[in-house]
Amino acid sequence: MDNNSQGSGGFKGGLGSIFGGGAPEYSNTELAGVPLTGMSPLSPYLNVDPRYLVQDTDEFILPTGANKTRGRFELAFFTIGGSCMTGAALGAINGLRMGLKETRDMTWSKPRNVQILNMVTRQGGSWANSLGSVALLYSVFGVAIEKARGAEDDINTMAAGTLTGMLFKSASGLKGAARGGLLGLALSGAYAVYNNWDHLTGSSSSSRLY
Repeated sequence: MDNNSQGSGGFKGGLGSIFGGGAPEYSNTELAGVPLTGMSPLSPYLNVDPRYLVQDTDEFILPTGANKTRGRFELAFFTIGGSCMTGAALGAINGLRMGLKETRDMTWSKPRNVQILNMVTRQGGSWANSLGSVALLYSVFGVAIEKARGAEDDINTMAAGTLTGMLFKSASGLKGAARGGLLGLALSGAYAVYNNWDHLTGSSSSSRLY
C-alpha cells in the first residue's frame, strides 16, 4: 500500500518535473473573496491565479477626465460635408422648379428633359459650392477663435457666425458685409439658443421656484 502510494506520488512528481513543475496550490486565505460562482473549475495544470480574473472596477471607453464631446476641428469635416450635400439637394430641387417653369410651354421631349437636367445640375453645384464655402469659413473661424481664447462656448459660435457672414458678403460693400454679419449673428445666436434650450428652461423654472 505504501509502495503504491509512493509509486503514484513518484509518477505524479515525474510528470510535474516533465511538464514544468507541479500544480499550483492556493490556500483559503489567498482565494478568499474571489467570486467563482458560475465559473468552471480551473485545471490544476493551468498556472493562472484566479484573482487576476476578477474585475473589481468598471471599464470606460474614455478615460477619466477626458473630453466626451467632439471639438470644432473634428466637427468641421462633418459640417462641411453635410453643408455640401444639403446644398446640392436644395439646389437640385430649385433647379427642377426653375427648369419646369422655364420649359412649361414645351412638350415633353428630349430637348426639354436635357434642359431641365442641365438646370438641376447647375443649381445643385452652385448651391453646394455656396453652402460649402460658408461651412468652411465658419469652421475656420470657429477653430481659430477657440485656439485664441482657449475656451469653447457659445461666444465662439456667435463670433464665428458673424465673421463668416461679413466675409461671405464682403464683395457687396460695407452695407452688404454688415447685413451678412447681422444674418450670421442671428443664425448663430438662434443655434446657440436651440443648443442650450434645456439649460435655459431649467434655469428659468428654478428662478421661478426661488
